[in-house]
Amino acid sequence: MSEAYEGRQIVGMDLHRRRSVLVRMTESGEYLETVRIANDPDYLAQVMARAGECPEVVLEATYGWYWAADTLAGLGANVHLAHPLGVKMFSLRRVKNDQRDAADLADLLRMGRLPEAWIAPPATRELRGWVRHRAKLVGIRSNLKCQVHAVLAGAGVQVPMSDLFSSGGQKLLAATRLAVESRARVDSLLRLIGALDFEIDTYARLVAGRLRTDPGYIAIQTIPGVGPLLGAVFVAEIGDVTRFARPQQLASWAGLTPTHRESDTSVHRGRITKQGSRLVRWAAVEAVQRVPAHTRLGQRRDRVGNRRGHNIGVVAAARDLLTLVFYGIRDHRIRCLSPTADAA
Repeated sequence: MSEAYEGRQIVGMDLHRRRSVLVRMTESGEYLETVRIANDPDYLAQVMARAGECPEVVLEATYGWYWAADTLAGLGANVHLAHPLGVKMFSLRRVKNDQRDAADLADLLRMGRLPEAWIAPPATRELRGWVRHRAKLVGIRSNLKCQVHAVLAGAGVQVPMSDLFSSGGQKLLAATRLAVESRARVDSLLRLIGALDFEIDTYARLVAGRLRTDPGYIAIQTIPGVGPLLGAVFVAEIGDVTRFARPQQLASWAGLTPTHRESDTSVHRGRITKQGSRLVRWAAVEAVQRVPAHTRLGQRRDRVGNRRGHNIGVVAAARDLLTLVFYGIRDHRIRCLSPTADAA
């Protein structure tokens, strides 16, 4: 019966690191086949050959989904990427297994209730990989620098300069007398920091070279607080900005909008959701904290901060900054940057 079906087929794929489960069904929900496969593109192609022409395939945005989405697209399937948080709302059942998970994905797609995520094209994924790799290296370097400060603090050494790793700080580190164990740790950490400096600079040059002619990337660097590195984060992580109809959707995607709970006449708006792109949220907050007070964003940050607290002021200004980023990437120019007396 499964081989005789000629209509459009729906395929749910529960993807794991080594093995995956595929459930094929008809548009009306009739089960056709359940297959467990090893994660191999050739094996996946053999199974999908039984799904007919242009099947609708859905998989969750889990670890390592790129290869599966690219393989399925190459086979002519219409690929849908399910958002994990959205799918979780529909999976509150007592029995959970891979087959049920794959069938649930197919059912959500079939009924038009699938919470979809955007499938970035390969070029955007490559750029994201570079930007994210650099960000991770910076995080590792920051941790190593903290360890150097900890060693000096444990030895009772005072650090008078703001940047211990400037030229003056390097002289202090070289002249400071430390115990043999402490000196060995500091020297080891400095060697690792030096190696990371090289890698971070390398990836910064790669990203800058990739984006040097991108008009959106050039435009958003005119926003106060946004330089080449933060600009690269915005362009790489946002990707195709036209997938957002309004800048408010971009702010929501970045997790910078407040939670909203409503029931009958009771409405409660709480803290920001923080559900979205962590890197874009960090870049927006980082940018508005460095802008001068006389700028439009600085006025917004300080006015709201004086009234409701510094953190809330920073978040409000970060949402405004994302509005400028939205129009900068979309229209390739930035408007409304001049300070106004009535900025709220």
